[in-house]
Amino acid sequence: MRDPDWSRTAADGMPPGVCLKPGERVDELQRNGYRIIQDPGRFCFGMDAVLLSGFARVKEGERVLDLGTGTGIIPILLEAKTRALHLTGLEIQPESADMARRSVLLNGLSGKIDIVQGDIREAAEIFPAASFDVVTCNPPYITGGHGLTNPEAPMAIARHEVKCSFADVAAAAAKLLVPGGGFFLVHRPFRLAEIMATLTGLRLEPKRMRLVYPFSDREPNMVLLEARRGGKSRLSVEKPLIVYRSPGVYTDEITDIYGY
Repeated sequence: MRDPDWSRTAADGMPPGVCLKPGERVDELQRNGYRIIQDPGRFCFGMDAVLLSGFARVKEGERVLDLGTGTGIIPILLEAKTRALHLTGLEIQPESADMARRSVLLNGLSGKIDIVQGDIREAAEIFPAASFDVVTCNPPYITGGHGLTNPEAPMAIARHEVKCSFADVAAAAAKLLVPGGGFFLVHRPFRLAEIMATLTGLRLEPKRMRLVYPFSDREPNMVLLEARRGGKSRLSVEKPLIVYRSPGVYTDEITDIYGY
């Protein structure tokens, strides 16, 4: 017998075996008709994840790992946008991993995407060394858990480095990428010096960078980075990515990335 508290079942237009739990909703992704299950009371994906999916370069036949996948937004978007052979999402929070698995089933992608529950700090023990061509990550931006009333809360884990540091994320990518493989991430510009030092220390050579500005006359609030395992020292800085042309109105490039 199904749980009577679950709010939507296959009879309500959901595939068999896919249900919504209390507080969850289904959002359209504007790509291939794909949808994603989210719980606003826990954490919903933001623009940073969408921009990372547009920045990452995945060639046909490549294997992709998304570290800290949350509800699976980046693997699902990359499946829609690329010809990756297979995508895997690693997520430490059981509830988020469960939502991600149900979103994979919802979109009929169980043959292309796997969701694994586990700790980024143990990723090199979960997966074989040098087993991915591409690693992506939208990591927590805020250092430590200072000032948090509940460091175990889902939003705290997503935003603060309470479960892993950037060094942990980069170390996992360095071990799991094939030689020459690409590490793609989105972060905050105020941590760029630390990020660059960490990457180069692990022989993840920064190769491409793009700063994201909310408006053309504001300071950047995001940075998109590509690093290559064992790459040569040469960094390309791409033209700025501007989000809004006026309040509430996206630029054409942002509209294209979102798929509207």
